[in-house]
Amino acid sequence: MSELARLQGDFQEYLLRGTRALEAAVAGSERVPVATRLGIYAGGYGSRLVDALEASYPALAQLLGEEDFAALGAAYVRAHDSRFFTIRHYGGELEAFLGVYPETADVALLAELARWEWTLCAVFDAADAVPLAAAALARVAPGDWAGLRFTFHPSVRRLALSWNAPQLWQALTDGAARPQLRVVAEPVEWLLWRQDLTSYFRSLAAPEAAALDAARAGATFGELCERLAAVHGAERAPAEAAALLSGWVAAGLLVAATPG
Repeated sequence: MSELARLQGDFQEYLLRGTRALEAAVAGSERVPVATRLGIYAGGYGSRLVDALEASYPALAQLLGEEDFAALGAAYVRAHDSRFFTIRHYGGELEAFLGVYPETADVALLAELARWEWTLCAVFDAADAVPLAAAALARVAPGDWAGLRFTFHPSVRRLALSWNAPQLWQALTDGAARPQLRVVAEPVEWLLWRQDLTSYFRSLAAPEAAALDAARAGATFGELCERLAAVHGAERAPAEAAALLSGWVAAGLLVAATPG
């Protein structure tokens, strides 16, 4: 190992775990001792990681308050090294951490709020793609419809949440009155996606959620009709499937429709 590589490793270990091997390579003075010099970097590094967490979880930070979120962030930083080229990806394990962190482990809503905010980040950061135009579907030959498969926009995400975390997030984001927190017997299905630079989300009825998940998994239009027939009957199923498809196209959820 080169001397530079050794110094870099010692510096990383000092920043992450406070090991003191690096101190031997740092010159101090009476005015600015070694501990003070190194402390500037150690404190700054951890603070930047906590700042990154707050940028990804602004509603959670607001809900907890500055002091409690800072304590949560510091504990998370101690437990999770940054392994990414960009600091933007730091914080993906916060949902799980909230479940074991003593101050939050008993509040399941916080983990769901964290999952919601992290998913919104993923939606916004997803790759761009040109949405499928309705005119493209109009050109599909009648005999090709049954075998038609769909490719969804890279930003499309799905969640099932037991708490009203999205409504709480919306209130905290808008500065509105917070809703009464509630948990439901059956999780609510949510769809999240992006058009251009704007992120959207809406809840889904069970039939659409099942159809959308099946389509994302590769189900054909004919298979979607079969699934919907179990809910709406064989006669209505094609019209219901067409209505769902029309809505997905209008929202920009689809980028391709390929005959089988």
